[in-house]
Amino acid sequence: MHHEPASLTEADLRHWRFVEHFGDTVESVFGNQRLHPSFADPQRRLTARRYVCLYLFGLFNPVVRTLRGLCQASRFQRVQEEVCGTAISLGSFSEAQHLLEPRLLEEVFGELSNQLPTGPADPRLGPWQWLARDGSLFRALPRMAWALYGAGKAGAPNRAVRLHLSLNILDDKPQVAAVRPGGQCERKVWREQWRAGQAYVGDRCFGQEYQIFARLQAKGCAFVLRLREQQSVIDVEQELAVSPADRKAGVMRQAWAHLGRRIQSMRVRVVWIQTRDNSPLIVVTNLGREQLSAELVSELYRSRWKIEMFFRWIKCILRCGHWLAESPSGVAIQMYLALIAALLLQLYTGRKPNRRMMELLQWHQLGYANELELRSGLEREQKRISRLKA
Repeated sequence: MHHEPASLTEADLRHWRFVEHFGDTVESVFGNQRLHPSFADPQRRLTARRYVCLYLFGLFNPVVRTLRGLCQASRFQRVQEEVCGTAISLGSFSEAQHLLEPRLLEEVFGELSNQLPTGPADPRLGPWQWLARDGSLFRALPRMAWALYGAGKAGAPNRAVRLHLSLNILDDKPQVAAVRPGGQCERKVWREQWRAGQAYVGDRCFGQEYQIFARLQAKGCAFVLRLREQQSVIDVEQELAVSPADRKAGVMRQAWAHLGRRIQSMRVRVVWIQTRDNSPLIVVTNLGREQLSAELVSELYRSRWKIEMFFRWIKCILRCGHWLAESPSGVAIQMYLALIAALLLQLYTGRKPNRRMMELLQWHQLGYANELELRSGLEREQKRISRLKA
């Protein structure tokens, strides 16, 4: 279920204009929306497009660390020509986070996600669009009181923002996202984003509410969700055979069953999978053997590591845990822009760049590497990665 990225060509990099591509997409999305009246003021130099383009530029640029530094960069002629059109004051930039609705960037994110190439479909997986689902916390600053929830270590309050994400497993690309305060229930946000024809792969957080299974099926969705092994009550209705291919994939047992004691779940197929440390994990699906073999159930669940790697990549490489804005809308804008930056990098390189690739991109942005050197360096790194996988 893995597709190798296409090799880079000089034509791919000749128009290396992340911000320009992003700006064009912003224009097409924002042009059909009603923006805050302040953006229509003829005396305002900071338009919605200029604001988000300068913000995105700051996320890509290795030098910019603060909002003040980003506004300082807007005074440079080249930045004005390629990014924001004019020098931006700190007050104007800070105010804009309260004027722009984050949902507009959510639409831009969806548009760019659709532009990413899709790999060949795997007929064994049926007509479903398989999505790994998870959430990840990003630490908030003490003064971001709106992000407080619960109690952490030693009774201290938790402060965090949570990114809720659905990642396309076959194409390894983020597809649906939401940014919310850390205390909001992951399953609640997930239910808001269900779409018919989608199939979800999730960990124990998503498999602990048994009544959700019937709602998912009624919505026209499929699922492969892990149960809490020590707490699950499984009422086996019918044992199912395990094929040699299933056993090779680590499947120990499968059966049709109902879950729960007093109020039972709908009928689901339960699959017991052996892990490397010999501790079994239990996953459930609403698909029968003829629709999805136990072997593929195991493979799909193991593929959810991709979303964990994506969160790690976002946090470590794009530095999106360093807040340039601290309001709920400002933080959401930055998170969506970090996701958009990830999509743009995938669009232009054919894969998620690793740390070495990001360094090459940043040297190019700073003017120390030309396009030929950038292309050669990226291709060398892709060949090195291919050799490691071989």
